[in-house]
Amino acid sequence: MSVQEQLNGFANICRVRTSRIHQVACLVGMLTLVPMCLSAHHSVRGTFDTDTVAEMAGVVTEVRWQNPHVRFTVAVDGEGGELWAIETTSLSTLRRRKLNADFLSPGDEVRIAGSPAINGARELYVRNILLPSGEEVILQQSAAPRWSERTLGGSQDERPGDSSAPELGISRVWSTPVRGTPIWKDNYPLTAAAQASMAAFDPAVDSPTLNCAPKGMPTIMEQPYPMEIRDEGERIVLRLEEYNTIRTIYMAPGPGTTVPELPRLGFSTGRRDGQTLIVETSAIDWDHFDRDGIPLGPDAAIVERFTLVEGGARLNYEMTVTDPDTFTEPVVMEKLWLWYPEVVVERFDCISDD
Repeated sequence: MSVQEQLNGFANICRVRTSRIHQVACLVGMLTLVPMCLSAHHSVRGTFDTDTVAEMAGVVTEVRWQNPHVRFTVAVDGEGGELWAIETTSLSTLRRRKLNADFLSPGDEVRIAGSPAINGARELYVRNILLPSGEEVILQQSAAPRWSERTLGGSQDERPGDSSAPELGISRVWSTPVRGTPIWKDNYPLTAAAQASMAAFDPAVDSPTLNCAPKGMPTIMEQPYPMEIRDEGERIVLRLEEYNTIRTIYMAPGPGTTVPELPRLGFSTGRRDGQTLIVETSAIDWDHFDRDGIPLGPDAAIVERFTLVEGGARLNYEMTVTDPDTFTEPVVMEKLWLWYPEVVVERFDCISDD
């Protein structure tokens, strides 16, 4: 008997028991099986149909509070008690939405809405959850309430940055604004070889971040979580929350300076131009420009500009990628960070399902 058949058998037994105590108790038997049918870490785009919204109701059987995606399972009403694997954003993002890791528990009867899997599997990337309390959890900034006027998590911090400590300069913890412009572009000037690579890309198999594999440059700079910058004189250290990444920028590299221990981040040197830190990166031992199939060639070079503005309240960022194997012309991307004094970099602690 397959794992899914065993799960459905447990779910059918639970479905016919009306007592909540009995229902929860019999679902406990499913918990040792559920992890076997949850997917590994993957990019949401390319795995789920983000143009379609599916809605269903059922009983929560397990919750996994983890990075890079919080996951839970639901025995769905009207589907013979079939078990669906549900995932959503990361623990780091839930913290930004001021959602504690206790709003959802096994045994909760919920209604959910989100994007179904493209391949037809019983998987859903959830955007809205209606809780037994009647409160609705909003898990995407663009999502609107579907069932309740009492909502949780829908509004993140949208304050402007704090300009009260200009003396700190660039050295502080920076936060990605809720409504900031995404770093990625909709279209790129791809070479024929890069187009062929994209056409052959299967996110379920080829994603560079499957099973908690950390990102390299330039992809890691997309991360939306807090980032600490420490100016240590001869080097500047970036501590990024995602994958607990430490990136070193050498301000005065000498003859004995060698490529750091994380070659996927390349070798970065920096210089100052007024309020701007200019960083040049090469020797990147990572084959991916992004998580969605665009490759990165061995001769890729990246120039970044970190510019402090508004008295230290804001950090503007510009990245120029030159890669003759991938792009027919240099690609320029932009984003920004804001300073909130109380924000810290948390542990990411990604958990693989394999």
